[in-house]
Amino acid sequence: MKLNGEFIKECRSFLKPEQVMLDEPMKLHTTFEIGGPADALIFPSSVDEVAKVISLANEYEIPLTILGNGSNVLVRDKGIRGVVVKFNGPMSGIRREGNRIIAGAGALLKDISAFAAEQSLTGLEYACGIPGSIGGAIFMNAGAYDGETKNVAAGVTAVTLKGEVRHYAKDELDLGYRHSVFQENKDVICEVELDLVPGDKSAIDAKIADFTERRERKQPLEMPSAGSTFKRPKGYFAGTLIDQTGLKGLTVGHAQVSTKHAGFVVNMGGATAADVLGVIHEVQDRVFAKHGVMLHPELRIIGEE
Repeated sequence: MKLNGEFIKECRSFLKPEQVMLDEPMKLHTTFEIGGPADALIFPSSVDEVAKVISLANEYEIPLTILGNGSNVLVRDKGIRGVVVKFNGPMSGIRREGNRIIAGAGALLKDISAFAAEQSLTGLEYACGIPGSIGGAIFMNAGAYDGETKNVAAGVTAVTLKGEVRHYAKDELDLGYRHSVFQENKDVICEVELDLVPGDKSAIDAKIADFTERRERKQPLEMPSAGSTFKRPKGYFAGTLIDQTGLKGLTVGHAQVSTKHAGFVVNMGGATAADVLGVIHEVQDRVFAKHGVMLHPELRIIGEE
């Protein structure tokens, strides 16, 4: 697909030059460090800019892809056609209003968790090591250890695919296991409200330190990945099933089932999306053959095959 020049021209009329990148390799913008080029990559700095970009994409019938921190995603090797909107610095603000934290969609979970701890607010300790943004956490209802996003989410400001700003109350988010309403309606999460509870700062800090130590000891944080690769099958743990099948260290090209934690596929350096998909398919086939359990990817697989 060839991008409409008028679309780019109009975007540049209200965005700064550094906010619009053309033919940008997505491996530079994902934690997996994998992915072909996006036709256009845009970094909005406000809800208004998000609405304008989406309205223009509709007007020019240009495919739209939304990325948070690029942490729970595998971009295929031919890249992404159309425009990718990615939330980073300008939409990563964090502030407190009473016992509520308001965060831009691009704010990293670890930063919000640290901010909450500084404010002696409890409820976000579990998020201290999740490698993603709060926008992505809402989209996937991210969770770890003793918590998940739905326990603290209070509301979301989003932009519809028609370019209209809409507010979602907590009961409209439809948060379930790795699921939210935004996976169906495709509205773009821009700002998130989180309800927390006053707590003892030393206890909060101790919990974060414990989770951090456990994560660093058990997970392959030293290698590029998209976080946990597979959803947890009912009644099982994906990593345990993969380990019991003897698949730690399974390698395709430069992608590998981590030797540290079988639930992670890692990039050993220079891996392609095809390498990762090869590992995923081999793991699915062999785990199903041995245990009769089908594993499903937790990461989003996007882009052109």
